[in-house]
Amino acid sequence: MVSQDQSKYSGSKKNGGKELGMVTPQDKPLKKMKFVSSAEKEPSSTTTISEDSKSGRGMSTMPRVVKRKLQKIKPVVEYNKRGKGCGPAHTEMQSYIGVLARSRVPLVDKKWADIPNDIKEQIWEAVDMAFVVGQGGKTSVLSSAAKKWKDFESTLTRHYILPYIKEREKLSQPPEVYKFIEKAEWDAFVASRLSKDFESVHSQHAQIREKLEYNHRLSRKGYAGLEDQLEETMPGVEIDRSTLWKKARQDKHGNIPDPKDELQKQVAEGSLSITGSNDVLTLALGPEHPGRVRGVGAGISPRQFFNLPRPQRVKFADQLKESVRIVLQEETKKMEARTKQLVEAEREHLLSQLSHLIPNFDPSMLKPKTSPCQNQGLQQSPKNPMSDKASCSGAEVRSLHLEDDTARNGEQQEQTGNEVVDYSNVEVPSSLQSLCGYVETTLKPQGKIMTFNIEKEVFGADRSTFVLHEDITQFSGMEEIGATVVAVYMRCLYDLLREANMCSMVGFIDPAQVSANAGSLTDRSRIVASRLQKTDGEQIFMMPYNPGRHWVLLIVRAKRETVYFLDPLPGNRVVDEEGKNIVNSALKIYNSHIGRPGRKAPIWKTLPGTPKQPSSVECGYYVMRFMRDIIMDPSLEFEKKFAKGKDQAPYPQAAIDEVRKEWAEFVCLHMD
Repeated sequence: MVSQDQSKYSGSKKNGGKELGMVTPQDKPLKKMKFVSSAEKEPSSTTTISEDSKSGRGMSTMPRVVKRKLQKIKPVVEYNKRGKGCGPAHTEMQSYIGVLARSRVPLVDKKWADIPNDIKEQIWEAVDMAFVVGQGGKTSVLSSAAKKWKDFESTLTRHYILPYIKEREKLSQPPEVYKFIEKAEWDAFVASRLSKDFESVHSQHAQIREKLEYNHRLSRKGYAGLEDQLEETMPGVEIDRSTLWKKARQDKHGNIPDPKDELQKQVAEGSLSITGSNDVLTLALGPEHPGRVRGVGAGISPRQFFNLPRPQRVKFADQLKESVRIVLQEETKKMEARTKQLVEAEREHLLSQLSHLIPNFDPSMLKPKTSPCQNQGLQQSPKNPMSDKASCSGAEVRSLHLEDDTARNGEQQEQTGNEVVDYSNVEVPSSLQSLCGYVETTLKPQGKIMTFNIEKEVFGADRSTFVLHEDITQFSGMEEIGATVVAVYMRCLYDLLREANMCSMVGFIDPAQVSANAGSLTDRSRIVASRLQKTDGEQIFMMPYNPGRHWVLLIVRAKRETVYFLDPLPGNRVVDEEGKNIVNSALKIYNSHIGRPGRKAPIWKTLPGTPKQPSSVECGYYVMRFMRDIIMDPSLEFEKKFAKGKDQAPYPQAAIDEVRKEWAEFVCLHMD
């Protein structure tokens, strides 16, 4: 856990103007590590290659890292949405890995795989003692050490050996700046670099280098740091990998290589469509090399970046089932359209007959009863157009997601789902009455909307949302609600979590960004994965999800690769396949981020013991109440609470009114 007392170097220490989050090890004994540097070892003899022979800042020894280790203070390494390390702590860790790679690994003409494992373990233990790397960080640390070791050998070769081939006497001693290199080790390394075998390899690589058209000029910050920098300096601009690739090759004069720049213009104009791995950079430079992705940095595979599905063999029987399912789906849509036409025709015929039978007949006499807001002088409003993608109606999704039951049970369930409870006489909480008055006196006459700024801590990124007067009208009348209403209530619940010091135990995923029609499945999976990556894995994430006109609640526990499914509709419910794929893909990305192989498939648990909605419009209110019930129990034993085998009775109306009251009170705080 992060120590608040030591979150800033026990005071006001900063790195590059950015504060590093610090933690103290949990009862972990501090091992005595020897950090070899130029200040700790006397030179064995005088070198003939001085520091002046190579300009630069000299060798880094990172004494501040050693000092913090003695103080038992550990910076926390942060990661971006793609799982790449970023921030000042990551930059400092990379410098420290470079120190360890130079000083711990011998100069030998071998591959990294041939280096003894005990040396690699020493490097990992030293880094692990100095930084909170995160689960699965060992692989990335050792990969970085391997690259820095090879880079160090290349630096020695290019700057301290090849320039002095004709002055062999200057190669008799190690460079003065690297005093820790043993003379015998240096002599063997120099001999290997002056051999004919190395000369042949060097010549081949030089020819390859000459063919390189675009030079890479990215500094130590890497692509992750570059992306952070661009997001700060180019707000509101989408930073894709083609932009990163070009910026990484910008020279000191600001010149940027722009191969086939017309492609980006065509995409912006809409004349060229791009999908998946076939993006602008691929069209400009050609297909990706196997196992690598240009413009995003090392360690990210094409499957991770583009989230491509694994190729699977499909049995003939499965193909047949899928074909039949598609045909049935199309026929069902046709039948529904035909039924709607028949109903409309029957209604027109009925109105025609009534107009002949009843003098001065007014069709408005057949309108339904008014809602509580209408009783206060407000008229029913159409659905909030901003919430159409996440509105709910349990009756319409019932036939799509119920498992097969007996004909009798199915008939009973359909009858239950088509009922609509009359809420016109339900008492409206006083705070909601105040909101209804505000709608009538301010929002509607002045055409105003209510703006809510939701902080980064709630959904992982700062965002604004808008509450229209239609949202308030529908909410007061217990009508269908959309993602805006649910998201605002989640912001209200965040205050309860903060008061109870439970923010490290429970997190939220924005329903407007993951529900149906909110984007591609890949984009929504990445949003969920990004949220999961900002936790140690023990935190649960509550994700209200709307597959299409119905609200359910998914609870994701990343460390256990377990997802809980809570549905307020009665019957044997199953998870929507699209929602399941979104979360499963997100967990795969999360596992890749922490370096864990993971299960073949996450565990999905349906919790059937939730209270059940009485008709077809309460699902959103019930999901909001589910979340409230869960966070009000500090032990988070929701699995036991909702695991009963039979459908439960509906919530008392007072329980739903409590949610409506809290929502209204929170919204009232933003009234002018």
